[in-house]
Amino acid sequence: MNTPEMILEKLYKDYPALEKNREDIKKAFDILFKCAEDGAFVYCCGNGGSAADSEHITGELMKGFILKRPLPPEEKARFKGIENGDEIANKLQKGIRCISLVSQSGLISAFANDIDPSLVYAQQVYAYAKSSNDVLIALSTSGNSLNVVNAVKAAKAAGIKALSITGEKESKLSAISDVTIKLPTSVTYEVQELTLPVYHALCAAVEAAIFGKDE
Repeated sequence: MNTPEMILEKLYKDYPALEKNREDIKKAFDILFKCAEDGAFVYCCGNGGSAADSEHITGELMKGFILKRPLPPEEKARFKGIENGDEIANKLQKGIRCISLVSQSGLISAFANDIDPSLVYAQQVYAYAKSSNDVLIALSTSGNSLNVVNAVKAAKAAGIKALSITGEKESKLSAISDVTIKLPTSVTYEVQELTLPVYHALCAAVEAAIFGKDE
């Protein structure tokens, strides 16, 4: 079974350009691991391709990604006496709590129409964030998307960490986030192409740290 360290080293081997991001990727892992270990929530947001990445990250965290993550016996026992309980318990998996803020079309459209479209993610972050170990993953290739920047501002006000993934230039997100992984390009599609292996590695590394001992 691969350790978190092995997973991240493979990332740098496969994508040598990311070597310059090593320190920030490690900081991102530490923040996400603490969040998952505490049972806190990860929130993800972005626009366009970054919105799709928000959904993708949520999918990797909320169910088994590389590992199977079976329920432990004490949790399976909760299904005793429920019709088909054993079957359900054997198929369910442990999750790392994650919410894609881009998914809630009713809330987003209502808030955008009634109040301010630039605050649709900020509203969710501020309403959801309760634990100091919650984390917002903010995705923006430019680092300057207004609704994503406002989400980070809400995260700061709520007292939670903000992890941003952007292109290589300094930006509004890099100025206010706790950690910013500034990928080594400013070309939008190239930033997106590097964003995927970074969050795949982070999701796999956190999964290994939390659930690897059960394998």
